[in-house]
Amino acid sequence: MASLRCFRELSRRSKAVFSINQTRSISSFPGIKPYETSISHGIVVPNRSLIRDLPWYSLRYCSQGRCYSSNTKDTDGGEESSEGEDDEDEDDDDDEDSAEMEEVEREYSPAEKVEEAAEIGYKVMGPLKPSERLFKPYEPVFAIVQIGSHQFKVSNGDSIFTEKLKFCDINDKLELTKVLLLGSAGQTIIGRPILPDATVHAVVEEHALDEKVLIFKKKRRKNYRRTRGHRQELTKLRITDIQGIEKPEPKIVHKPSKEAVTEQSKAELVA
Repeated sequence: MASLRCFRELSRRSKAVFSINQTRSISSFPGIKPYETSISHGIVVPNRSLIRDLPWYSLRYCSQGRCYSSNTKDTDGGEESSEGEDDEDEDDDDDEDSAEMEEVEREYSPAEKVEEAAEIGYKVMGPLKPSERLFKPYEPVFAIVQIGSHQFKVSNGDSIFTEKLKFCDINDKLELTKVLLLGSAGQTIIGRPILPDATVHAVVEEHALDEKVLIFKKKRRKNYRRTRGHRQELTKLRITDIQGIEKPEPKIVHKPSKEAVTEQSKAELVA
């Protein structure tokens, strides 16, 4: 306890000496008179007359690691304002990120477009001409196709929705190159992992938007709530043909005529 008291007494006297030296250094300037200082609890408070005479003197000064200013405000209000500024900064950052994502649009060369489409799993063959008749009647053959990160089981005449395909327009003919499996009533061909000789032909029917999905974010006790919506861009494809497997010949079933049916019913009634 005695050592603690001695340390406090030495600190007070050193602060008093420091304040006296400071007044002497200020008195060396021409046109400035020395001023008195009041020492209370180890805090040096300058006289206001000196502050008026020195325009370069800042009204804000520090002592013992704490800042004191002429404009006194509650600390609670400052904390609340800082929290509000943090929320506003987060909102501004989110808006800037979304704006940058919308503005950034990369321009692809023709070779890069072909490479990107091949990685996704399709190849653009050109627009569909009015004279072409690609749509065929149903055939008992199916295929499993991979487009991007999704797999679809398709047959002739089916329509599927995939994530938006970048480099194709409506009525473009496509070849789906990533065929994983082919099957029919008589045989099944499994790829390892892809069948190189198998292709599935399709036509782009439309580009559409999926149903809206709501994204809600909340941070408890932070007054933070954000609600946003998202609609995924989709591409609708119509399957026109499947190649790479033997297709069974369709069985032709002849329906009896109405006259034969009526004659047969009359013969049964007579018998």
